[in-house]
Amino acid sequence: MFDSTNKSPISSVVPHALQRSGNCRRRLVFCYSGPLPKKPHMQEPYTPAAPLRIPPTVWVLGLVSMLMDISSEMIHSLLPIFMVTVLGASATMVGVIEGVAEATALIAKVFSGVLSDHVGKRKWLAVTGYAMGAATKPLFALAPAIGWIFTARFLDRIGKGIRGAPRDALIADVTPAAIRGAAFGLRQSLDTVGAFTGPLVAMGLMLLWSNDFRAVFWVAVIPGALAVALLVFGIREPARAAPAEARPLARPFPLSRAALARMPRAYWWIVAVGALLTLARFSEAFLVLRAQQGGIGLAYLPLALVLMNAVYALAAYPLGALADRLPHATLLALGVVPLIAADALLAHSAQPLWVAAGLVCWGLHLAATQGLLAAMIADCAPADLRGTAYGVFNLGSGLTMLAASLIAGLLWDFAGAAATFQAGMCFAMLSLLLLLVRRR
Repeated sequence: MFDSTNKSPISSVVPHALQRSGNCRRRLVFCYSGPLPKKPHMQEPYTPAAPLRIPPTVWVLGLVSMLMDISSEMIHSLLPIFMVTVLGASATMVGVIEGVAEATALIAKVFSGVLSDHVGKRKWLAVTGYAMGAATKPLFALAPAIGWIFTARFLDRIGKGIRGAPRDALIADVTPAAIRGAAFGLRQSLDTVGAFTGPLVAMGLMLLWSNDFRAVFWVAVIPGALAVALLVFGIREPARAAPAEARPLARPFPLSRAALARMPRAYWWIVAVGALLTLARFSEAFLVLRAQQGGIGLAYLPLALVLMNAVYALAAYPLGALADRLPHATLLALGVVPLIAADALLAHSAQPLWVAAGLVCWGLHLAATQGLLAAMIADCAPADLRGTAYGVFNLGSGLTMLAASLIAGLLWDFAGAAATFQAGMCFAMLSLLLLLVRRR
C-alpha cells in the first residue's frame, strides 16, 4: 500500500501507528496537515466577475448638482428677460454679463483644480464653491439695477468655478477607468434633471404669482441650501496615495512648467477642441431671447430651457456609456453635428417649431460632448494632476466663452439674431473640421 516509488500525496504520508488486535480492524493514524487531493468531479464552479457599479459618491455628487441646478436655473431661465424687460439692458449688455460670468466660472476652475491637486483634498473646495453659489441667490431678488445682477452673477460663477474641477477630479478618483464615461454621464444626467426642473418650477411660480420675478428668485434660495447640506454630510473623501513619480518631497506645484510638461499631447488637443466648441456655443441666454422673438409669453419662456435640458438629461447617460465602447474622437465628431443643425434652425426662424427643433439639437450636442470631454481628460491626464487638467481645460474654454458671448451680443444688436446663430454655425463647422483632420 505504501509503495516508495509512488509519489502521490497519499503515498507520501508517513503512518504514525499501525496496530492490529484480534478481530479489530486495521487502523491508520496519520500525521499530515497538507491539502487533500481534489477529485476530478470536485472542481470549483466558474463564477463570472460581477459587473462594475457606479460608486455611491458619484450618485451623491449628481444629486448635489441637481439641487444646485434647480436653484440656479429657476433664476437663469428668467434672468435674460428680467434684465431686458425690467432693468432695461440691451442684448450686448446681456452678452457682456453672461460672457464675463461664464468665463469667470471656467477660469476659476484653474485655481481650484490646482489647489485640490496640491493639497490633495477635493471635498471642501467643492463645499466652498457650492456654498458661495447658494449665498448669492438672494442678491438677484434684491437687485434694483443691472450692477447688482452683474455682481451676483460674477460671485455665483466664481463659486461654480471653485467647485467644478475638484468635483470632477473626485469622480475620477473614485470611479474605475472602465466605467468613467458612464459615471460622468450619470452625474451630467442628474445635473441636467435639475436644469430642466428649475425652469419648470419657475414657470409654475410665474403663472401662480402673475410674473413676479423677485418672488421666484427668493424661492430659489431653498434648493441651493439643500445642495450644500447634502454635500457636507453625504460625501466622505477617499484617501489618495501619491504616485511614484510625484512623491510629496519631489512633487512640483501643479501649475509649474514641470508639472504641465507631464501632460501628454492628447490632453492639449482636447483643450484646443474644447475651446473651439465653446466659441461655437455662446451663452444660453440668447436661446431664451430667441424664443421670446417667436411670441412666447414671459411665464412660458423657461420652457425653452426645459426642452433643451430634458433632451440633455435623457441622452447624457446612454451617450456617456456609449463613450466607454466607441472611439472618443468619433463620438465627439458626431456630437458636433447637432450643434451645426441647431444653429442653422435657430438662424432660419424664431417661430416656435423651428426654435423647438433647434433646442432639441442643442441638447443632443451637450449630451454627446460634455461628459465625453470630462472622461477624455480623466483618461489621459496623470492621476495626481487631474484637478489641474480640468482647470487648464476650463481656462481655455473660459477665455473663448467671454469672446463668444460678446460677439453674440454685438451681432444680435447690430446685425440681427440670425447673424448670431450663423456665426455659431461657422465656428461649429471649424470644430468638426479639426476633429476630422485629427482622425486622419
